Amino acid sequence: MINHIDITSTKKSYEPTDKLKKYIEKKLGKLDRRMARKNRAEARVDVKLAYAKTKSGEQFTCEAILHTPDYKLTAKETTSNMFASVDVVETKLLTQIKKHKETHSISKDKKSQNRARRFLRFNRPE
Repeated sequence: MINHIDITSTKKSYEPTDKLKKYIEKKLGKLDRRMARKNRAEARVDVKLAYAKTKSGEQFTCEAILHTPDYKLTAKETTSNMFASVDVVETKLLTQIKKHKETHSISKDKKSQNRARRFLRFNRPE
């Protein structure tokens, strides 16, 4: 569980409710389950909430920035419901974490190939 989640609002007139804060902590706190173990301890999330009233209705914006020692991921969504914005941001961050993990980790096949190369390099018959 990510322990450090900082929730801020861009306007003083819009203050997030306790229910919304708990929902954000519940949803974004579970992101560390998908991260590499070495990044879990120092991970933190900054959440920025915004509210705007337009001609078409209310617009709620949620922006989350996930900070880890190795990388920084950002997701932003605007919808007519703040809870829906948080859900979409969570999904976007999970997708980005998955992509980062796939591109920056060595697969088991590559590990075994590297191990075989080292074995052959040091155990060559002369």
